[in-house]
Amino acid sequence: GEDGRLERLASGLERRYRERNTGQLVLPARAGRFADLPAELHPGLRRALAARGVGRIYSHQARAWETALDGRHLVIATPTASGKTLCYNLPVLHGVLTRGVKALYLFPTKALAQDQVAELSELNRAGGLGVKAFTFDGDTPGDARKAVRTRGDIVVSNPDMLHQAILPHHTKWAQFFEGLAFVVVDELHGYRGVFGSHVANLFRRLGRICRFYGVSPRFFFASATIANPAELAGRLIQAPVEAITESGAPEGERRLFLWNPPVIDPDLGIRASARSQTTRIARAATRLGLKSIVFARSRLMVEVITKYLKDVFDKDPRQPPRVLAYRGGYLPSERRRGERAMRAGRVDTVVSTSALELGVDIGALDVAILNGYPGTVAATWQRLGRAGRRRRPALGVLVATSDPLDQYIVRHPEFFLGASPEHARIHPDQLLILLDHVRCAAFELPFADGESFGGEDLAEMLAYLQGEGILQRQGGRWYWVGDSYPANAVSLRSVAEGNFVVVDAGGGGQTVLAEVDYTSAPGTLYEGAIYMIQSRPYQVERLDWAGRKAYVTRTRADYYTDAIDYTRLKILDRFEARRGDAAEAAHGEVHLVRRYPGYKKIRYYSH
Repeated sequence: GEDGRLERLASGLERRYRERNTGQLVLPARAGRFADLPAELHPGLRRALAARGVGRIYSHQARAWETALDGRHLVIATPTASGKTLCYNLPVLHGVLTRGVKALYLFPTKALAQDQVAELSELNRAGGLGVKAFTFDGDTPGDARKAVRTRGDIVVSNPDMLHQAILPHHTKWAQFFEGLAFVVVDELHGYRGVFGSHVANLFRRLGRICRFYGVSPRFFFASATIANPAELAGRLIQAPVEAITESGAPEGERRLFLWNPPVIDPDLGIRASARSQTTRIARAATRLGLKSIVFARSRLMVEVITKYLKDVFDKDPRQPPRVLAYRGGYLPSERRRGERAMRAGRVDTVVSTSALELGVDIGALDVAILNGYPGTVAATWQRLGRAGRRRRPALGVLVATSDPLDQYIVRHPEFFLGASPEHARIHPDQLLILLDHVRCAAFELPFADGESFGGEDLAEMLAYLQGEGILQRQGGRWYWVGDSYPANAVSLRSVAEGNFVVVDAGGGGQTVLAEVDYTSAPGTLYEGAIYMIQSRPYQVERLDWAGRKAYVTRTRADYYTDAIDYTRLKILDRFEARRGDAAEAAHGEVHLVRRYPGYKKIRYYSH
């Protein structure tokens, strides 16, 4: 069975490559700790759970139920696949069925929102509950939006929609807000830095609107492992939050290998590339019939590794593909198709960026391979946790690159294996972020004299905005008089505007193949670049800056391009560069052309 094949892979890697395996960790299997279903649970929910084979719940799910019943805010920070969803779905659905209240679910990505609605629909069908759960995001058609606002019991959305489409139009959502009792925020660990600081202000605005409608919803947060879940959640909503960090879910045995590529040129100290080692381990796993996920640190590396694996496993175009790439920039339809194929088990190996670090349901996996250290201990464990779901044993391999940080970690395994996850930090009162949200809040509801919003002096800010001509004071209240709509101008991530679309020039210029964000376009879509989609190479013919379009044609090129600058001009793998080429390359930006078969040739040309 699977266990035997996994054991064969692990012992084979250990035996053949002992010197590359610099550190090992075995986390033993753990039995589950269970509790009975709560006595007061709505009978329809009991039916739904029984139909899905759930007769008992895990101990942490029972604790979440008790905390929710006491009316406290809650954060659940337990490992991947430990059943966090049921921790908040049970109290929310129970509240909807017994009291007719409403709930707002916030997820960082559309894929997670789709998963969640599918999960709620399953429970709905199984128990005949009649609860209406709808997604509300940029893809929701205009005519469906009214139905979502007026009829939705559970609305599943994302922070950007709350910021730009729900709060500024709260009067249209009055019916929903009057019944709002729960707000669920998933993937809490992502709400850090600039984004987290924006979202803390977004929740201050949500709080004002809830008070206006006379409600005070309970917040449920779910998080991957971080060092300070209760503190981060508490700072986001400015209220104490109780943390549940002890999981009662059973876990299969997990093994972790730290892997250092071998030295191939002792004189120069050059090691084999992390990419070659990653593909070697992935090939071994796939040949044994194991399901694996490979994480790469860049979109380009995802395509390159996919190309190497497809050359081995997807030679016959008549067969369904066994290897799949998954990353940001693909069209939503392409990503959904990939997610369905992964869930159904039709794909053996998926190569992904951090896009699959989040909890998108991709079925059961046996092996997780990390091409390079992701930069934080928390992200490393989150990625490794994608394998071994549902009590199965799992193997994780962290393959080091030649970066100093990677090398430190594989040479000092005790540092990594003993390190606790990082703290997540936010600074909601950063003046520019705060001022942006005071503007948005004033548009939504007038401020009263003496009202507070955040930690800075609000009166001073309101006076400043009055001087700018967008607020007016009348009868102790500050009213919005600007003619603009402030939320549109505020990005929660502060990124340059406008994505580029990649268009197939060969198909009459009608077919959109992918999207690339504004900041990445100069390095990946310059004219002459090879841009890869599911490891198929396309050559960029023309880049239209004004129209934000890149026209590409399908090519049979046996090389790929990568943008570097001369300060980082280094010879990778076993490239040989003539002195003249490197000198010529030292002018301005350089594009590095790497050939696939055998890597004998390197060409530098200036751009």
